[in-house]
Amino acid sequence: MVLPAETEERVKRKALNTCSDNLRKVVDVSRKIPQIIEYFSSGDKENAKKLLVEIREGKAAVVESRRMVSQELAEIGAILISREDFLRFTNLSSEIADFSEGIAFYLTEIMEHDWVVSADIKTDLANLSSAVLDVVLKLRETMMVLNYGSQKALERAKDVETAESIVDELYRVLTIKVLSSKLDTPVLFLLRDILQMLENSADKAEDAADTARMLSMVM
Repeated sequence: MVLPAETEERVKRKALNTCSDNLRKVVDVSRKIPQIIEYFSSGDKENAKKLLVEIREGKAAVVESRRMVSQELAEIGAILISREDFLRFTNLSSEIADFSEGIAFYLTEIMEHDWVVSADIKTDLANLSSAVLDVVLKLRETMMVLNYGSQKALERAKDVETAESIVDELYRVLTIKVLSSKLDTPVLFLLRDILQMLENSADKAEDAADTARMLSMVM
């Protein structure tokens, strides 16, 4: 429990550390998506299934960490005026882990059913996943500089926005390529969902960066 003697400054640092730990777990999960796409591209079913298990375990760790953040912020109470922003940041960034699990699951299902996906789509998918990871890593950089003044945080948040725009472009081009390809209907639907979840991951990172901008004003 938070003691009355604790200052708001100390409480803010405590909340920031807890949220940063949650984000670290999200980043750990996100790093595995380009890797599982590499296994998907090479047809390595065994390693893909093993990585799916790791991603699910990572997502579970994010869920537990998010619960702890919520509990800690509830205990902090009114002493921290910005607690809703901390909670919003954690909820937004944690959704990236949810999308990561969905992406991994669908990829392994495509492999299990031996549905054919062209090499150029696999290459573009790998490029998109790497671009999404770049957005998440830039979000982490934004969180890391919150203690160093609002200007640095604003600069890093702008980097997130720029990286997300790259994802948007890759996503749109690949979506058209997938929809205009001669894929079997089931794999077409699954790939469309995978692309959407990748794009959603980048969107959530950008939304979280916007929240970090708000936090930078009160740190």
